[in-house]
Amino acid sequence: MDVLRILVAIILPPVGVFMQVGLGLHFWLNILLTILGYVPGIIHAVWIILKR
Repeated sequence: MDVLRILVAIILPPVGVFMQVGLGLHFWLNILLTILGYVPGIIHAVWIILKR
């Protein structure tokens, strides 16, 4: 399941984080990071998925 989440996180980082943690702080932080730059959003999403 983590492989699917990582693939989704690369395409749409907030969706990958949402699949992992739901509508929490990390989700909103990831949306902000994705807006500021796509790559920081991907890095944060993959980090959240691999951390849990």
